[in-house]
Amino acid sequence: MLQIAKAYIKFFFRAKNEHGVHSPFVFDLVTKCFYDKTNYPEYEVLKNYRNSLLNNKNTIEVTDFGAGSRVFKSNTREIAAIAKNAGISVKNAELLFRIVRYFQPEKILEIGTSLGLATSALSLGNKNSKIITLEGCPSTSQKSKEESQKFGFNNIEFINTEFSTYLNNFKQQTINNKQQIFDLVYFDGNHSKKATLEYFKLLLPTVTNDSVWIFDDIHWSQDMEEAWEEIKNHPQVTVTIDTFQWGIVFFRKEQKKEHFTIHSRKNLSSLIFQKIKIKM
Repeated sequence: MLQIAKAYIKFFFRAKNEHGVHSPFVFDLVTKCFYDKTNYPEYEVLKNYRNSLLNNKNTIEVTDFGAGSRVFKSNTREIAAIAKNAGISVKNAELLFRIVRYFQPEKILEIGTSLGLATSALSLGNKNSKIITLEGCPSTSQKSKEESQKFGFNNIEFINTEFSTYLNNFKQQTINNKQQIFDLVYFDGNHSKKATLEYFKLLLPTVTNDSVWIFDDIHWSQDMEEAWEEIKNHPQVTVTIDTFQWGIVFFRKEQKKEHFTIHSRKNLSSLIFQKIKIKM
């Protein structure tokens, strides 16, 4: 918790809004997507999906392959508690929806489904997209699949798998067939430096000039901050945006290499005192 608090203080004093952005590409993204105040009807669907989970007092047995939990002491966990403590926040789910709506990716990969709160935002952002979401825990993967079907999210393929195994196989398929790509990748599984950099390198052969990669919890630990710095400095990466919760990566060859630290919300006054969410 202390690590996150220190990181947030540094972020807050470094971060800029649209007035500190001189890249037209990033300026448009910030003004037309990050700070878009439209009350989309899909927000109500996201809210209903979340409430369905928050009202579910049943328990499931969670298999945790990641960096572990700072909240839960047992692997037997109430669905409502997982949704409350481990899921994407309301504001970030809405932002994720807007990012997908803005870029309109046709093929999306999510690494780490959990209960599907972020998955629902990905699905609603472009209903014509094809989403593959990976989850190591069979119980949460099955629950998110059932919940998504209940809400009619029909563009999602749920795969219960160990992430490295799937990505190694996918890398080989990509080498053999150049059409095997994802337009957007959302990294939200196994928040450790080693795993994050492994997934990053395994998926590099799939990138195109328009690829959008989003890394969750880049300030979750010193370990994750080191991984983020290494990703920022990779020669194939041109533009990165640090929103504190996320590190957003672009591979646009026409852009000069540049790193931005940007508040993802227009109204900043309440952010100083907001509670920093701790992941499962």
